[in-house]
Amino acid sequence: MTRGTIASLSNDSMILQIADRQMVFAVDSGTVVEARGAGTKNRAATEAGRPGPHLSDLLRVGQSVEISYADHSGTWHAAHIRAIPKLSADAGGEHSAGTVTSITAGSLTIGGSNGKATFTQAFTIDPKTKVIGKGVGTMASSKGGRIAITDAVAVGDSVGVWYRTAGPDTLHATEVHVTKAQASPSSSK
Repeated sequence: MTRGTIASLSNDSMILQIADRQMVFAVDSGTVVEARGAGTKNRAATEAGRPGPHLSDLLRVGQSVEISYADHSGTWHAAHIRAIPKLSADAGGEHSAGTVTSITAGSLTIGGSNGKATFTQAFTIDPKTKVIGKGVGTMASSKGGRIAITDAVAVGDSVGVWYRTAGPDTLHATEVHVTKAQASPSSSK
């Protein structure tokens, strides 16, 4: 998964600007696009007997997106494209996903596996690290607008972490997306 800004669009490809490099992605009828108005435009095309809206009907050059992709014989194929809020200058361009193994007010450690290999990654976090997940906004509102990351993320949660390199051996988490939270003890009763 990666994210960046759309540099170019056509009916069968997209060029994404990611920091100082570009990536070219192939798109086809199997590519899922999640963007404002995409469902409505897809239903209208289906009702009219058309195959579906063109990529340029759903997304635009300069728009920030997140792309899940796979390498198909040397070509990056976009499986899922999701429009996201405009990327800030400090948003991390790298992504990792795994299960939380440790969380404190200043650090987050995740682990996981990719086939036969396993990994552990540690990230620094600070008050500017954004946490996104079901119920996080409501929780923050109930506590005056700010919560500690340890209130929203727990050991065992599945997360996606957007990060940037902050030093030779330091990864700084800019955003943590809780994709599957562990059931709290009170919710399992």
